[in-house]
Amino acid sequence: MKEFQYVITDAEGIHARPAGLLVKKAKEFASTITIKKDDKSGDAKKIFSVMGLAAKKGETVTVCVEGADEDTAAPALEAFFKENL
Repeated sequence: MKEFQYVITDAEGIHARPAGLLVKKAKEFASTITIKKDDKSGDAKKIFSVMGLAAKKGETVTVCVEGADEDTAAPALEAFFKENL
């Protein structure tokens, strides 16, 4: 399992546009990808799970990647977060 934390820098937090892009990116990988914020967690491949976290600017999310392509997926997702969120 690979895991990283990211502090949301987007002024709007994880809103519809970047959430949709995140889901699209997550679906490129076979691994299970989970995003956690506080006591909530959601499947990064499902838009309502991502939106349901209601992550705002300045909040920290933890991304867990587990599966056959986790070594490729984790750095790709970390780069995605830095570029889009």
